[in-house]
Order: sequence, then C-alpha cells, then structure tokens
Amino acid sequence: MAVLRLFLLFLLAPVLVAQAVRVRRATPRLPGASGPIEGTRGTGQPLRLTVIGESTVDGVGALTHAEALTGQLAAGLARVYPDREVRWQALGITGASARVVLDELVPRVRPADYVVVVLGVNDTLELHSAARYRRDLLAIVVAVRRRIGDVPILLAGVPPLASFPSLPRPLRDVLGARSVALDGAARTLTRLPGVGHVPLVPGLLRPGMFAADRFHPGPEGYRAWAAALSEGLPIVTDGWHPGEVGRPS
Repeated sequence: MAVLRLFLLFLLAPVLVAQAVRVRRATPRLPGASGPIEGTRGTGQPLRLTVIGESTVDGVGALTHAEALTGQLAAGLARVYPDREVRWQALGITGASARVVLDELVPRVRPADYVVVVLGVNDTLELHSAARYRRDLLAIVVAVRRRIGDVPILLAGVPPLASFPSLPRPLRDVLGARSVALDGAARTLTRLPGVGHVPLVPGLLRPGMFAADRFHPGPEGYRAWAAALSEGLPIVTDGWHPGEVGRPS
C-alpha cells in the first residue's frame, strides 16, 4: 500500500506542483494582526497564558490580536475562570515550522500558567514526516518546561487542509492526508503528564469563517477555534499538580 501511494504521488507530482504554484500566486498575502502582542482580560488573580506558533498566532486574517486566536482564547478563559485576570502573550511567526518555533520563539517564552502550541500547517506544506513533526513538538515541550518549569501544555490540532477552500484537488487531498498524519503524531504526546491535545475538527471552520485569502481563519473562525481550545485547557490540568491551576469551581 505504501509503495502504491508513492507511485500515485509520483504520477501526480507535475499536477501538484502546478497547482501549488498557482495557489501561491493567487492567494492574497495578508499581514499579521496589528497592535500589542500581549494584554489582559477579566479581573482577579493573574492567570498567565502564552500561545506560540505559526501565522494563526501571528494573527493573519484578523485586524488585531484581540480578535485573533490568542485574544479570543484569552476571552474564553476569562469566561471559564471569571475570578481570574487572564494575562496573554502571543508569539507567532508567519511561515514558521515547528523547528523554527523551537529555535526562535521558545527562547522568548515568559513564565506562564498555560502554554498553547499552534502548529502544523507549514510542516504540512513542507511535507515533513509525522515522525519529524512529533520529534520537533516533543523538543518544544521539553524546551518550554526547561525554560519556565513544569507547566500544562496544550497542543492545538493541525488544521485539516482538506477543508481549506483555497486549495484545489488533488492538492487538497494530498495535503489533507498529510495534515491528518501530523495531527495523529501530535496526539501521541498526550501520553506525557500535563500535555493535552484538542483537534480542529473539519466542521469547525466552515467556508464563511475564512479570511479573504480563503486560507487563514477570519475573526469568526478564530472565535470558534478559541472556544474549542478554551474548553480543552482546564482538562489538561486534570491530575496535574506542578502548575496548580486546577479546574474552576
């Protein structure tokens, strides 16, 4: 079966390359979100949230970080923990793979009560193997904890590229299968204490939730994604003692 898949990819290679070039030329280049990359939501005892990753953490598709993924996630956490002040930090690089985040963003992570890692699209586009992606994610988890101590870490699911309206077939099918494989590799890291994973299910990002480039989420898409992640964050602390964040009462 693996040999057959490789043979089919070989036959499709000219079509895939042509489609990839066409998509790259036709897709508008949207900037990252403007404004501060940190802020607060709510009042009370501080709850520190750091989100690191690729263009979705950079806020591409939203005007400000308040309406992008990190700001929306902070707003969701403020609702989950109404007696806490959520202090958020967004560290994102458009086009970054997991290895780039490890090298360039992890050294900038400040002490936090939660760390969310949002990656996978660029590793998918660069056709990285599931094994490499898992190794790079594991290195991020280890490096973050070595830097700021034991902290609950949530891995956001790799977006299902099979649902991206900007991608034609068969390119969409090939990249969709690759994104599923990488997401499965990320999910295996939940065997580690204090590491969680929340998949981005295909139905979560409907066509109307994408930005003008039809590749990144718009504010509505970020809101839906953040809602799913905010539900997963308290779960990752179950049975987790070092961070002492705990579930809301």
